[in-house]
Amino acid sequence: MATRDLDRLAKHVKAHRLELYPSRLAAAQAAGISKDTWQRVEEGEEVRDSTYAKIDKALGWVSGSCLIIAEGGGPVLAGEATTSSGRPAAALSEEQARQMAWDTARATLPTAPVGELDTFVNELVENLRRAGIVTDGS
Repeated sequence: MATRDLDRLAKHVKAHRLELYPSRLAAAQAAGISKDTWQRVEEGEEVRDSTYAKIDKALGWVSGSCLIIAEGGGPVLAGEATTSSGRPAAALSEEQARQMAWDTARATLPTAPVGELDTFVNELVENLRRAGIVTDGS
């Protein structure tokens, strides 16, 4: 798994929370988590992935945005998840997508041969590129 920059995530979460909510308590209530858990995120401490998903929703981000931010990407606002052409907005670099796909494939299929995982990752990244979700780095 790619290293998560939780301080980077904390800054993004706090900045967006300040735009939307009058307090941590209000944001936490909207997310369905405790104020202390929200504070942990804003202080750069690790929480469960399911908690990040709740924060994504409360902040109006597409699911997975917290993890994308922690891995160097940017959030995608739920209402802005498409480009002007109607295609999904690119939120991941090819390298990020490849790493996430590889980590998921290894965790889900731990006994699969590396060659098969590699083929899966390549095909998935190519499909995401065609859909406009992954940038090719150019």
